[in-house]
Amino acid sequence: MPNKVFHPTCGGCALSRRTFLAGCASCLGVAGTVPNLILPASLAQSPSDKKMTVRVIFSLHAPVQPGPDWPNVGFDFNPVMEKTMNALKNGCKDIDFVSSMATGPEQTKAITDADAAAGNIDGYIVMQLNCWNLVVQTAVETGKPVLFIELIYAGSGGMLVYSAQMLRAGKPNFAFMPSSRMTDVIAAANCFPLAKGPGGVKAFGDAVAKIRRDVVATVKEDMTCIDDKCEVLSTNDLLKELKTKKMLEFERGWADIVPQTKETLGIDIIRRPFTELNDLWNKADKDQAQEILKRWKQTAVAVIDVPDETLEKSARMYLAMKTCLKNHDACAVTINCLGGFYGNHIFAYPCLGFHELLNEGLVGACECDTISTITMVVMTALTKGRPGYISDPVMDVATKQIIYAHCVASNKAFGPNGPSNPFTIMTHSEDRQGASLRSTLPLGYMTTTLEMRPPTKEILFHQAKTVANSTEDRACRTKIAGVPVGDFEKLFSEWDRWGWHRVTYYGDLKEPVFALADALGWKVVEEA
Repeated sequence: MPNKVFHPTCGGCALSRRTFLAGCASCLGVAGTVPNLILPASLAQSPSDKKMTVRVIFSLHAPVQPGPDWPNVGFDFNPVMEKTMNALKNGCKDIDFVSSMATGPEQTKAITDADAAAGNIDGYIVMQLNCWNLVVQTAVETGKPVLFIELIYAGSGGMLVYSAQMLRAGKPNFAFMPSSRMTDVIAAANCFPLAKGPGGVKAFGDAVAKIRRDVVATVKEDMTCIDDKCEVLSTNDLLKELKTKKMLEFERGWADIVPQTKETLGIDIIRRPFTELNDLWNKADKDQAQEILKRWKQTAVAVIDVPDETLEKSARMYLAMKTCLKNHDACAVTINCLGGFYGNHIFAYPCLGFHELLNEGLVGACECDTISTITMVVMTALTKGRPGYISDPVMDVATKQIIYAHCVASNKAFGPNGPSNPFTIMTHSEDRQGASLRSTLPLGYMTTTLEMRPPTKEILFHQAKTVANSTEDRACRTKIAGVPVGDFEKLFSEWDRWGWHRVTYYGDLKEPVFALADALGWKVVEEA
């Protein structure tokens, strides 16, 4: 699962932003014993003797976020926690609520052990506020009913991956409600008393699942899409084309699958050191970089909090990547961007450079995600140059939407010769550094979302109609929302096996993708 820990001084190991502070969680001690983890007095109330008592555990790094992760550095969770507790207390009259904070399993175990000794807690709500803190797992181990919720665009990675793990493990005491609407969470919380009835914790879990499905069923969307005639290569021509493709990795990808990729698809994966990229960045023509900088400023809707010096560094990174591709006769480059940047191995984010490559019909792929890069090489070849969009998806039952979020996107969704859509240049969202962008992508179109995995010979697949662009300041800059085709509930099931990333293409590409799978002898996993 591609969710690795990174530390700013790691020295170039395989890194991802996914759990920046999770590796330091143990240094924070047990929740409630360290000053910055003491709950406000207004939230730490004692329960009455008559009602069912549920403990809310907020899963997070710290009340004010000290480092880069979703939602963003410096985010103040205190108002969120207070609002959540007030809403639960006002909306669940038959339940008393107490609350704690935990950064990981050790703190959570201390909380649940103390609860077991006191014998006064009947269930748990775990609210995921940062993506990868391991809290809900320990709560579920108590056997008591557990409701898993999130702050949308904050704990969404953990919500999806951990919920899929629990579903696959068949935990009867686990229930989840990933909704942006607090009334849905309150309705789910009001199911706790069912756990004390004849059906036990399973009755609780089944009731929450029914509420989740019923909420989704109330959302009606016209799935008629704007006509989009996407030219594609024949399967035979695609397979021939792939044998000519090379992709570059800087430095180490999420999956070491070089031989399997060559054997099954014919694509060469070439791993290169940061020093090669950095040398070309240093040598990049600064006058040419200035011209690119001017073009970005002229064509962007706005440039927000990004100085010209940063744009110039980003332009030089784009030129360095173009030179790398030319030197190796490659069509795709993926970079361990955050590990390289935080480890002082590269000195500019590649986001804007990836944006340029995608607009040109090439592939620039985030975070050295090998699986997603392979997917993009295949699909960009299939669609004769359409760009893929790597994202960290978010699911919201309140709107029946899957929201594809990332800080990199093309603004030419239909290929290099297609129309352009507006984009805004901004900082990279999680750390408020560097330069990335928000692409306001076209609405009303059918999209196809995939991941291709050579070792298991599988293609993960779903489709959605684009319906909205979110400008919410939490999480990544570009957020295109779609209503999925098929079973929304089923979409919760594969995140533990496939990880968080997905790659989205504009176009109804089901027929050619299935034809490719047939020709390769691969299995298509339809996640919706």
